[in-house]
Amino acid sequence: MSNRILIKGGHVVTMDPDLGVLETGDVLINGDTIEAVGANLDAPGAEIVDAANRLVIPGMVDTHRHTWQTQMRGLCADMSISAYMNTLRMAISPNYTPEDVYIGNLVGALEAIDAGVTTVLDFSHCNNSPGHADGAIDGLLDAGIRAVFAYGFFDSAPPVKGFESHADRVSDYKRLVDKHSGQSRVRLGVSVNELGFVPFSQTEVEIATARETGGLIAFHTACFFGTPLSNGIKDLHKAGLLGPDQVHIHCVALDDLEWQYLGEAGAKVSIAAETELNMGMGWPQMENCRRHNIKPTLSCDIISLNSGSLVPQMRLALAAERHAQNEPVNSSGAMPESLQTNVLDVLRWVTVNGAEACGLGDVTGSLTVGKKADVVIVGNAGTFTGQPAINPVGNLIFQSTPQDILDVFIDGRHVKKDGKLVGVNLPELFARSNASADEVLRKVHKEFPVLPPPVGGSKFEEREKEAKENITA
Repeated sequence: MSNRILIKGGHVVTMDPDLGVLETGDVLINGDTIEAVGANLDAPGAEIVDAANRLVIPGMVDTHRHTWQTQMRGLCADMSISAYMNTLRMAISPNYTPEDVYIGNLVGALEAIDAGVTTVLDFSHCNNSPGHADGAIDGLLDAGIRAVFAYGFFDSAPPVKGFESHADRVSDYKRLVDKHSGQSRVRLGVSVNELGFVPFSQTEVEIATARETGGLIAFHTACFFGTPLSNGIKDLHKAGLLGPDQVHIHCVALDDLEWQYLGEAGAKVSIAAETELNMGMGWPQMENCRRHNIKPTLSCDIISLNSGSLVPQMRLALAAERHAQNEPVNSSGAMPESLQTNVLDVLRWVTVNGAEACGLGDVTGSLTVGKKADVVIVGNAGTFTGQPAINPVGNLIFQSTPQDILDVFIDGRHVKKDGKLVGVNLPELFARSNASADEVLRKVHKEFPVLPPPVGGSKFEEREKEAKENITA
C-alpha cells in the first residue's frame, strides 16, 4: 500500500510566500512530509483525496491553550478575570487528579483537531504532581496532535503539595524532557509562573531551565490592571532575560517602554481576543504588535469560557483590529474607503506566525515542500458555509464552524476524514469527561458552595500582596 496521498484540485492557500495561492492546486503527501505542491501533480499509486471546490490550508496553530480545563466547559461564561483566577486557578485546579488532567487534554486536543487546529502550545498549569504532568502529555500523545507542552511551575493552592519545593518541580520538568526526548510531535517547554507570584530568583531559574533544555518559554504577561502582577517586563529586561524564545500572552496592560523591550528582544505575543474582551482584561493588542514589529498570534486560551476553535478568535481579533484602525477615521467625521487588514493577514496569524512563535517555523505553518504534512481541508457540502465559496478564506473566518472542517492531516496521518474524527469513540469520551467534571465540582463545592468564590480575602488577593515584594522595577 502506498504511503503517498494526493490532495487534488483544491483552492490551495499555501501561506508560503513563494507559492502563494493556487486557485486549483494539489498537495502531495509522502509519509509524514509534504513532497510537492502545485497544479496537476502526477503521483501514480497515491491515494486520492478530492478537494474540488474546497479550501486547502496549513493546519492552524494555537499559541496558548489551557487544555486541561476542557471539561470545565462554559463554567466561566459570566466571570471576570479575577473571578476566573479565584475559581479555576485557586479552587478547581487543586481538585484535579492526574486522570482529570489526562481527560481534559485528550478531549481538548481532539476538539482542537476537529476544528482544524493541528498544533497547540499547551500552557499546562495544573501540574499538581508528577502524575498530573504525565497525564497531560499522555492526553496530547493519545489525541495525535502536534504540541509544545509548556510545563507550568505553578502552585495555585499552596496547602495542596505535590512537590516539596520549587527545585522538585524543576527536577520533574527535566525528568519529562528526558522521558520524551525520543519523539518529536510533542516538544517540551516551560510556562513561567506569573511574574510576581514567586520570588524573582525562581523566575530566573525557570527561564534558565528552559534554555538549558532548548525549551520554549511562555508567560502570562500584564494580564491585570492596577496590580503589581501586571509588572515584571522591566525586571526581565534589566536582568537581560527577554528573548526570541518567548511567547508573551495577553500583554493588555503593558506601557510603551515595555512594548519596546519586547519588540527589541524579538519576543512573540499571543492574543486571546475572546477572553480579553469578555473578562474585562482590556483590548486585544494587535496594534501594539504592529507598532513594535511583532507578528501577532492567536489562541483559544480557556475552554472554560471559549470554544476550542480558532475561527472565533480570528473573527473577533480581526473585528478589534479593524475597529482600532478605523476609529480615528470615524472620529474625524469620515468613513474609511478601504480596510487595512484582510482575511489572509489573519490566516497568517494562526498559521505561519503561530508556528514561528512555537519554534516550529521549519516544521509546520505553511504548505511548503519538506515541512510536515499538517493539512486542513475546509468545505462540507452538507452545510451552508461556502455555498457558494466566493471568497474561501473569508468563508472560513466569517462563516465557518468545525462542521465545515472536512479533513485534517497531522504528520501525514488522516486524523479527521469526511467530517469525522478517525478512530475516536466520542460518546465514551464525553461520558468520561462529564464524569470527571461532576467529581471535580463535587469536591470543589465542599469548600466553595457557590462559584466564583468571594474575591475579598481570596487566595488571589494573597498572591497580589506577595507580588509587591517579588517585582521591583
